[in-house]
Amino acid sequence: QVQVVESGGGLVQAGGSLRLSCAASGSIVSRYDMGWYRQAPGKPRELVAHINSGGSTNYADSVKGRFTISRDNAKNTLYLQMNSLKPEDTAVYYCNVRPPWALAGYWGQGTQVTVSS
Repeated sequence: QVQVVESGGGLVQAGGSLRLSCAASGSIVSRYDMGWYRQAPGKPRELVAHINSGGSTNYADSVKGRFTISRDNAKNTLYLQMNSLKPEDTAVYYCNVRPPWALAGYWGQGTQVTVSS
C-alpha cells in the first residue's frame, strides 16, 4: 500500500508561480510511473503531466512551456513547478503513483490551486 500526500497549493495571481509536491510513502516508488492530474468544478479529471520511471515526461498541451514535472527518487517525491499561471489553471490537483504491474495507481487527497485574474 502506498500513501500519497500532495502539498503546495494555494491562491496566486495570474502570472504567478506555485510548486506542488507529492510525497509517497509505504513503498519505494523509483520504479513507478507518476503523474499530476487536475479537476476543475464541473469538469472531468484530466492529465496535466506525467513522468515515467526512466524520467521521460509528457504534458497536456495547455501547460506545455509553463509547467515542469520532476521527481526525486531518493525522497520518494514528485514535483510540479507551475509558472505563468492562468485563471483556467484553477482546479484541485491530484498526484497519482502507479506501480508497473498495476493498471490503476494510488491517489492523494488533492491540493487546491486557485489563480485570480
